[in-house]
Parts: sequence; structure tokens; C-alpha cells
Amino acid sequence: MEDLHHALGFYHRLGLDTAEGVADEPHAEAGTASGLRVAWDTVALTEQIDPSWTAPPGRRRITLVFECPSSAEVDAKYTELAALGHGHKEPWNAFWGQGYAVVKNPDGNPVDLFAPL
Repeated sequence: MEDLHHALGFYHRLGLDTAEGVADEPHAEAGTASGLRVAWDTVALTEQIDPSWTAPPGRRRITLVFECPSSAEVDAKYTELAALGHGHKEPWNAFWGQGYAVVKNPDGNPVDLFAPL
């Protein structure tokens, strides 16, 4: 992550909560009720841990997918994040039976939003 503070604000809007004050640290984590753990490290920390690390070519480093309660919520969440400059592919009804949209996180990685139609 280039800007952990900005990234955590983005993911907070998608329902991942982190401990208070970690946005100013080089590492942050969030957990879900199902036990999934998501962790973020700044580029500086990553380079400190592994001096041979280089960013993968291109901008795509990971894609996360968030299930929303309804197709209307996909639309609403897309609208909210697009207003903050994170819009990428506006909501559509996918042929596989889901309302779908794609936003981009602060580092430019795609984040998919979906819900059953």
C-alpha cells in the first residue's frame, strides 16, 4: 500500500474494521466474523522485511470481492465510492445472475461488489 490511511478508509466503507489508530502505522489488520483476516503493509515495511521485494509489473496486485446484501446495495456502494474517485465499472446485471460493479482501491487494484439478483 502506498497510502495505508487512505486504503483503510476505503476498506472501512466496505465493512472491514481495524483497530483505532492503526492508519498511521505501517501494518494493519482486520478480521471478519467467519475468521477471515485481511492485512495491509506499507511498501516501506515490505521493503524493510524483504529488501529484495519489487512490486509486481502492472497495477493489479490483488482482487477482493465483497458480497452486498442486495443489488440495490451494490449500486449504492458503487455510487458512494465513485463519488470519492474510486469508480471503475458501473453496476450491471451480470449474465451469471448477480448485480455486479467494480471499484478501484487507492492503489488502483480492482475490488468487485456483487449480490444475487
